[in-house]
Amino acid sequence: MVKERMIGSNRMMKFMKLTEAEIEKMYQCRSLDTEVVLRWSKLLQYDFFRLYSQHMILYAPMPALKMNVESTSVLPQFRKNIYTPEIIEFILELIDTEKKTKQQVINEYKIPKTTLYKWISKYRQRN
Repeated sequence: MVKERMIGSNRMMKFMKLTEAEIEKMYQCRSLDTEVVLRWSKLLQYDFFRLYSQHMILYAPMPALKMNVESTSVLPQFRKNIYTPEIIEFILELIDTEKKTKQQVINEYKIPKTTLYKWISKYRQRN
């Protein structure tokens, strides 16, 4: 992304408040602190967090909520999974190219059957 945005090393060093060697070392890191990722997102005007949130939606969907049980969590509970257009397109492409069957998609990604069939009817009508 740095190359694509043509960000110079001086600008990166000033914005990140790091040396060139420290920035180069960051490229080799397996993981980065969220504050560092946020700074990169701001510098490059790209939402790196979206990559992770889409991964979580795709591979670890929210568990079904029990309606009669009160939640003791102080965190907000989402009532519905949020699938981005990119995820929907990816899933439908898997089916269209026959890399996965509808049943495999339902089982592997925990997408409700009705949701998948709604996507198929809705997005295939547009094409």
